[in-house]
Amino acid sequence: MAKNHQELIETEDISKILEPLIRRVVREELARIVQKQSNIFSLDPEMPLYNDMRELKHRKVKGQIELHSHEEVWCE
Repeated sequence: MAKNHQELIETEDISKILEPLIRRVVREELARIVQKQSNIFSLDPEMPLYNDMRELKHRKVKGQIELHSHEEVWCE
């Protein structure tokens, strides 16, 4: 069987690549929202982040979520 020239990327490798990028995008988006409305923090129900936060809330209620420290989340 001939080897494919494309290198297979393991799921763990993809996570290591994407996680820092996703964290940066979320942090930048939250900072942008707070800058626009520094006295009020709200998400529009049409925003993808709103749906993500709602899903996290449901998972927390069901005990299906593990919370991480600030240092773990932001790699500080």
